[in-house]
Amino acid sequence: MEIYTDGACVPNPGPGGWGAVLRWGRAEKDLCGGEATATTNNRMELMAPIRALEILNRAPLVVDIYTDSVYVRDGITKWLPRWRANGWQTAARQPVKNVDLWQLLDAAVRKHEVRWHWVKGHAGHPENERADRLAARGLQEALAAVRV
Repeated sequence: MEIYTDGACVPNPGPGGWGAVLRWGRAEKDLCGGEATATTNNRMELMAPIRALEILNRAPLVVDIYTDSVYVRDGITKWLPRWRANGWQTAARQPVKNVDLWQLLDAAVRKHEVRWHWVKGHAGHPENERADRLAARGLQEALAAVRV
């Protein structure tokens, strides 16, 4: 299983959207969502893998997640175990930013064998570009829902 994720916020902070492309063999599914209220790009980058992992109804699966967010990749692979051990505080004993989403991602990842990959954003990677378009759609749909 492969998951390609992206998040967007315009401006940052501001309204945001997230997108994910899920691929299992030849089957594919697009996901997107957003928040019309003030959020951040980092929160949207976190929401994409959270929502993608949450819809997987078989566990455990081997999942390759591709993100263009160094924040997400380093957070989950390098920083999160220490944050958890320190009671969700940084090494400087400050509260972890976006702790609510890091805890959701931590719980979602524990159900599967997840391998994290970084891809350069806006560099022509087809699935990353698709996830980016989905994030933009999620943002637009969130804004449209508020206007109704």
